[in-house]
Amino acid sequence: MAFTGVYVVSDIEFKIGTKGRASEEQDMATIAEVETFGIKIDGKLQDWTSMTSEGWGNNLMTGKSVTFSIKGKRCVGDSGNDYIAATAWKNGLDCNSKVAIVFPSGTKIEFDCVVDVKSIGGDDSTKVAPLECDLKSCGKPKISKVTSKEVSGSH
Repeated sequence: MAFTGVYVVSDIEFKIGTKGRASEEQDMATIAEVETFGIKIDGKLQDWTSMTSEGWGNNLMTGKSVTFSIKGKRCVGDSGNDYIAATAWKNGLDCNSKVAIVFPSGTKIEFDCVVDVKSIGGDDSTKVAPLECDLKSCGKPKISKVTSKEVSGSH
């Protein structure tokens, strides 16, 4: 039976490649202690106003990029969390990886990304150390459907 209805964000499954862009299926790991997961799609529009449009503008979507923002706690010893934390001190291609995300509907998005760590380890003395990053797309994502048996958290 196909998924219908609303779902909680915690039902979204996502994994990061712990061996960068060379990651294979066995190298994909969840990131422990994630609290928020945001998705931002940035559309690139070309707009113009032709002489025959009587002043009305036209638009065409000419490109897109996607950013997945993750906020959580630093969890030493978790392979996904450790991988994200380690990229904080790297540059260039060493910050590249792969992401796989499965939504409760069965939609699976896979793409190469750049890991852009925003916060690691510092805050008030009474708080748990944070880990925050953006996973920015590199190229067009692969979008597919998985069966409900492949979605481990499906209801």
